[in-house]
Amino acid sequence: MKKRSKKWLLWSVAVLVVVIFAFVFLSGNSSEKENERKTVTVKRQNIVDKALAVGSIEPVNEIEVKAKVSGVVGKLYADVGDFVKAGDPLLEVKPDPTPLELAQAKRDVEMATIELETLAKELERNKQLKSGGLISDHQFEELEQRYEEAKLRHQISKEQLDLLEKGKIKIANTNIETVVKAPLTGFILEKNVYLGDPVVPLTSYQPGTALMRMADMENLIFKGTVDEIDVGKIKEGMTCELQVGALPGDTITGHVTLISLKAKKKDNTTVFPVEIKIDETNNTVLRAGYSANAHIIIARRDSVLAIPERVVTFRNDSAFVRMPVGEEGSEERYIKTGLSDAILIEVLEGLKEDEVVLEKEVKDIT
Repeated sequence: MKKRSKKWLLWSVAVLVVVIFAFVFLSGNSSEKENERKTVTVKRQNIVDKALAVGSIEPVNEIEVKAKVSGVVGKLYADVGDFVKAGDPLLEVKPDPTPLELAQAKRDVEMATIELETLAKELERNKQLKSGGLISDHQFEELEQRYEEAKLRHQISKEQLDLLEKGKIKIANTNIETVVKAPLTGFILEKNVYLGDPVVPLTSYQPGTALMRMADMENLIFKGTVDEIDVGKIKEGMTCELQVGALPGDTITGHVTLISLKAKKKDNTTVFPVEIKIDETNNTVLRAGYSANAHIIIARRDSVLAIPERVVTFRNDSAFVRMPVGEEGSEERYIKTGLSDAILIEVLEGLKEDEVVLEKEVKDIT
C-alpha cells in the first residue's frame, strides 16, 4: 500500500509540473503578443479620388406617342420591345363618332350639296345674262367666286364624313388616315392602350391619350445627383465609371456633360443633378431605368508611395506619423501628403518605400 501511494504521489507531482510549465509558456507568448506593435509598410499604390453620383440610366430622347384624331384602337402594328423606323405604322385609330356627330356630318353634306346645286343653277343663268350684256363682269365674277367657295365647302363636308365613317381620306395625292406612325427610329418601351381602348386626340387645350412610349436606345445617359460636398470638385468632361446594379462586374464608362446650377432637396440633404453621357458599354445591353452609381474621377495617381490615412495624425495643417525606435520606443516624423481617397493617402516627402510606420494605439473605452 505504501509503494502504491508513493507512486501516485510521484505522478501527481509530475502532472503539476507540466501544468505549471504550460501556464508559464502560454503566459509568456500572450505577453509577447500583447507587447507586439502593429505596423504598416510604405508601398507604391494607385490612388483615385472619386465623387459618387446616384441615379439611373435613361435615353437621351424618350417621347410619348399620341394621336390627333379621336376614336378607339382598331389595330396594333407594333408591341413593346419592337424596333421601328421613323414613319412605320404603330397603331390604327378606328373612328367612333357619336350618333350626334355622325348625324351632324351627314346634314352638313346635305346642306353643302343644296347650296352648291343652287349656286350652279344661278351661275348657269348668269352666264346667259352676261352673254346678253345684262350683268357686269364684276357681278359675274362675284357669283363665280361664291360658287367655287360652295364647291370647296361641299368637298370639306364630304371629307369630314368619310373620315368619321372610314377613317381615311385622300387630299391632293396625300393620304390622310387615322394610322399613327412612329415619330422617330427606336424601340417601343411601353404600350398604354389595347384593342378597343378609347383615344382622346392631342389638341391645343387637352394633352391627349399617351398611346406608347418610344426611345432611341443607341443614345443613353446617366441622370443622377451628387452631394453638395463633392459638386465643387467636379467639372464637365471628367471621366466616369458606372456601376449598374443589375449588371455586376460590367465596365461602363462615360463623361460628365451637365452639372446643374440649382440644387434640390432629397431626403433632407442638398444635392445637385448631373448628367453623364455613356461612351463605352463594352457590348453590355443597357435598359432604360436601370439604377446605377457613377464614380466621377476627380484625380488619379498611379504607383505612388502611399500609406493608410488612418495612421496619419493631422495637426495645424501638418501631417505626422509615428516611427518605431527599438523594441518599444517610437518617434514622431513630419511627412508631406498629397492625394487622398479617404482610405489611402499619397506620401510626397518624409517616408521611403518599404519603411515601417506604427499603427495608432487603440485606447480602451472606460
